[in-house]
Amino acid sequence: MATTGEKIHVDEDIGNDNPSADGSKTSPYRSLLFAHMQHPPSQKDGPQYLTRKSETGPVSEDGDPEGRKEWKPATKSALKKVSNLYEQHKRKQAKGNGLAIRERSEQEKRQRALQEATEVRIKEDSKLPKAIKIRLNEKDPALVKLRKGTSEKEVDYTDGRGSRVRVTGRVHRFRTQKDVIFITLQDGYGFLQCVLTDELTKTYDALTLTQETSMEIYGEMWEVPPGQHAPDNRELHADYYEIIGKAAGEKEAITTRAAPDADPQTLLDNRHLVLRGEISASVMKVRAALLRAYRHTYESEITPSCLEVTPPCMVQTQVEGGATLFEFNYYGEKAYLTQSSQLYLETCLPSLGNVFCVAPSFRAEKSSTRRHLSEYTHIEAELDFITFEDLLVHLELVISKVVEHVLADPKISKLVYDLNPHFTVPERPFMRMKYADAITWLREHDIKNEEGQPHEFGDDIAEAAERRMTDIISRPIFLTHFPVTIKAFYMKKDPQDLRVTESVDCLMPGVGEIVGGSVRIDDYEELIAAYVRENIDPKPYYWYTDQRKYGTSPHGGYGLGLERFLAWMCGRYTVRECCLYPRFTGRCTP
Repeated sequence: MATTGEKIHVDEDIGNDNPSADGSKTSPYRSLLFAHMQHPPSQKDGPQYLTRKSETGPVSEDGDPEGRKEWKPATKSALKKVSNLYEQHKRKQAKGNGLAIRERSEQEKRQRALQEATEVRIKEDSKLPKAIKIRLNEKDPALVKLRKGTSEKEVDYTDGRGSRVRVTGRVHRFRTQKDVIFITLQDGYGFLQCVLTDELTKTYDALTLTQETSMEIYGEMWEVPPGQHAPDNRELHADYYEIIGKAAGEKEAITTRAAPDADPQTLLDNRHLVLRGEISASVMKVRAALLRAYRHTYESEITPSCLEVTPPCMVQTQVEGGATLFEFNYYGEKAYLTQSSQLYLETCLPSLGNVFCVAPSFRAEKSSTRRHLSEYTHIEAELDFITFEDLLVHLELVISKVVEHVLADPKISKLVYDLNPHFTVPERPFMRMKYADAITWLREHDIKNEEGQPHEFGDDIAEAAERRMTDIISRPIFLTHFPVTIKAFYMKKDPQDLRVTESVDCLMPGVGEIVGGSVRIDDYEELIAAYVRENIDPKPYYWYTDQRKYGTSPHGGYGLGLERFLAWMCGRYTVRECCLYPRFTGRCTP
């Protein structure tokens, strides 16, 4: 506070608006507003505000720059302007002080409540019926009887009342009202709304409840009153509970570390927490249903059936080109993580008939697109004594049957349509388009290749162009007969056009390629020529080549990326959302 008649100095060029200045000639302020804040004006003999611009101000009449250093009283217009700003500052400060006082009062009130809560003890009433332990999705009426209507008593187990149960799970979400806490518990099997009232809401654990805290809750099962909503239209009215494991809160709360709008890399770092969310958990449940559906389809829905086998993941041969191999030292020998189990599946045909496998495959592709992973679940099948047309019919049937089987389960069907409300079951027959026709289509629709040029026969159609074509056509496509030059060495040439192979990619709207397959070369000499053409040493492949020496047969197969199939069904933007812990360029954690 300035003393009566005190002179306060403001130099707009070299002054400082911080506590180091005191308003003297040697330590002036920089702004008139800050001077008012530090030395408020008064109606009687208040401080006099003197100002100057010692470096940029006007010079004296004779041109002497020393005139800039002269201290002059602040002008009336400047004082009027700063007076308005100062009044705004005081109102804002008063509001802030009031808010701080209220916050401090609320904090003190909460601290008192927490202190009082430490004295509150709850105890299970031994007179109540013994609680039955159930999972949250248990609906057997013999175990779970719902209480209906209303009662003056919150806990009443007389005839006609609800079952007393004991449930365990984690707090998925909760909301607090006066003397009531609504908790939605989850255990991986289902959700259950639990209602805490009276003394149960006054304990320290209740007042400091956090999301993901694990609990055991005892109580009576009720039917939800008309007009209200809860999972499965029922709720548990608690009479006792115990905290099993308290979850971190505040800055370490799961809602902070795994916020839906967080940076994608942050969410990947905290994938273990993201998986607790409803969306990620739903995707994983649909994934499990897809795996069941594929196995069921191969074993029971097609004729002839396919037998499941388990090929190795550590190999010494390549399938899709050496550039994408993960190499490692195998007891002093060079080995790789498998790119595909196809070659091994082919060796099973003579004795096991048609076969399939569900196994991881690895591709060392330095690609960061939304549909590429370095490790993915590969569903592969090989079929004996077939034609190219047989292969297409089989693929169409398998895809359709798998979708049909998944959606036949009401719970899984609901998850699919909750995740992807616009999912459409593919209609058979799938559209068939030859590679050459696709090139023509892309040119007609002015969709350029990666070099920005019109597509030419022989181009490897890029992901973006392929997906755009599929989205425009908006139906499943069997894209067939790719050129020999852009496909793998083992693919059989089309006898009607030796430039192309009897190959197929199945394209789905929104995701692009989900399946790649072909008829395999079954002639010994043709396979040897393919090794030479692709500059592949045939020695490591002796066991594969032998299939053509000992009773060869026309055969073919395919590989399907489970994550891409899942992204298509569940409407996910990227395949990274479709596996438990995605692995791709730069990501091998957690």
